[in-house]
Amino acid sequence: MTVALENVLARAGLKVSPAEFLALVEAAARRLSPPNPDPSHYFAAEQRAALTDVGLDLSPFREGEHDYRARSVVEHAVLADSSLTVIEAAARLGVDDSRIRHRLKEHRLTGWKDQGGWRLPAWQFTSTSVLPGLEVVLRAVPEDQPVLVVAAFMGTPQPDLVINGKQATPRQWLLAGGDPEQVAELAVTLGTPV
Repeated sequence: MTVALENVLARAGLKVSPAEFLALVEAAARRLSPPNPDPSHYFAAEQRAALTDVGLDLSPFREGEHDYRARSVVEHAVLADSSLTVIEAAARLGVDDSRIRHRLKEHRLTGWKDQGGWRLPAWQFTSTSVLPGLEVVLRAVPEDQPVLVVAAFMGTPQPDLVINGKQATPRQWLLAGGDPEQVAELAVTLGTPV
């Protein structure tokens, strides 16, 4: 298993040992949700009744069922492993680390606070700068959207963003010099029902 995991991590370009990666996965699993969540716990009695009336299953996780949390845990672990610290982001941009904290406070960069301090997703950087148009896009992202949702959005091809006849991710679109307002128009809808 270790050799196979090492190969997967190497192909994905993740510079982390299998033990470190599995520790990230375990930590993400603990943070993201309890081991046997009871969805009905989150709703009042009348809300539970309305949701079950329309066919939603609010019963707790049962042994043998597919665990829907697995993909989120893995994506969170990869996001955490590939993210930058404030010091790493400052070095990449050639600025003082206080400038990075200032940009985070003003929502000109995005990240989350972890036990070791701020973590900034790598998708928002190029090798030497901030992704072009990032501030326009981040202003449009609803404040209640988790970093993982924003990262998934930025890495998912969008039908409205086309480069050379192919759907592009918002990140690809911005790197190619596309209008950030087009990405912002898509980002503003994050978290709204389709």
